[in-house]
Amino acid sequence: MAYWLVKSEPSAYSWDDLVKEKQTCWSGVRNYAARGHLRNMKKGDEVFFYHSNEGTDIVGIAKIVKEAYQDPTTDDDRRVAVDLSPVKRLKKPVTLEILKKDKRLANMALIRIGRLSCQPVTGAEWEVVLELAGEK
Repeated sequence: MAYWLVKSEPSAYSWDDLVKEKQTCWSGVRNYAARGHLRNMKKGDEVFFYHSNEGTDIVGIAKIVKEAYQDPTTDDDRRVAVDLSPVKRLKKPVTLEILKKDKRLANMALIRIGRLSCQPVTGAEWEVVLELAGEK
């Protein structure tokens, strides 16, 4: 299993929206690198859900329930989407400030390549974030 992080502004699509809908199509990704990450996501992979711009924190864990398929928001066959469903809200959100202060996360994509909307998370980073969230 691999680990990932997806970002969304809460005013556009929030964790609460995902919980309410129970599943969503993660579409509209246009960045080439982020699109590549979507293609690599496999059913069952776990995903941190990050609120960007408004709050800047990891708030929950989702999972991939459908692997990459044609993005329904475009006719461009190079664009893909995946489906996510919520697993759980974190006991306490982990803010970007906390992530940046933890030296164990210095190489995390969220810290190094902050603008990327879909990104990989290593197993070690996943465990650190869970610890910071009070999940361990």
